[in-house]
Amino acid sequence: MKRLNFVLLLLVISIFSGCAINNLETTENNSIAVIQDSSEDDFLDEFEEEMEVNEVLDPLFEYNKFMTNVNDNLYVYLLRPVSNGYKAVVHVSIRDSVNNFFHNILYPIRLVNNVLQGKFSNSVEETQRFALNTTVGLFGFFDPANEYYKLEKHNEDFGQTLGHYGVGSGFHIVLPIFGSSNLRDIVAIYPDSYLNPGVYMDERSWNLVNNRNDSILIKAYKTVNYTSTNGKQYDDLRKDAVELYPFLRDVYEQYRDNLIKE
Repeated sequence: MKRLNFVLLLLVISIFSGCAINNLETTENNSIAVIQDSSEDDFLDEFEEEMEVNEVLDPLFEYNKFMTNVNDNLYVYLLRPVSNGYKAVVHVSIRDSVNNFFHNILYPIRLVNNVLQGKFSNSVEETQRFALNTTVGLFGFFDPANEYYKLEKHNEDFGQTLGHYGVGSGFHIVLPIFGSSNLRDIVAIYPDSYLNPGVYMDERSWNLVNNRNDSILIKAYKTVNYTSTNGKQYDDLRKDAVELYPFLRDVYEQYRDNLIKE
């Protein structure tokens, strides 16, 4: 039992030590997602051209700087080596299909938040994408909706919904393991998690998994798989940063502000 608990602890660390990387999909969870679902070139170009950001409220600067270094070390010494080993033995087409599958099951988050923001045409397009990719695309492992019908993704989360209605970001905070976030996006974690079928919740009847341990295992695998195809994004950010924490903080806040303005 102690060995099992230790393994699960390592998996939890590996899940979320990609925080600085996958502070980009959630997109899933808005606090966990800054670069997923945007191409590397678009992402980096956007911030090279537009690094003038509003002053960030940062009363926890020293703590945030320390926690950024902790999370960065988890990425460098745990997540990246594991994902590189995985990358060496699993073909890129399989890894891309796995990313497609996990994106597809987050349809409820995208649907609800597009509706809440009044983006009804986007909601319809997301529904069309989900229907096509779940059926013709074999449960979402393939993306015929985009490949053949040019139906675009419309990634929205509850943090963006709050921002859409004028809720400010509040102070910046780096969560242990989870990574960069702010007060608004922390508030948004639970609503988005409730809509994520891959996150096990006792009070919900439509869980994709049967227990929390399975949920942890799935999240760990998802993070390793995603990092194996997108880890270079974070490596490039680290390389360009003079000081890692202020740079990642400004990138995160700028990225979230841009998403809300779209």
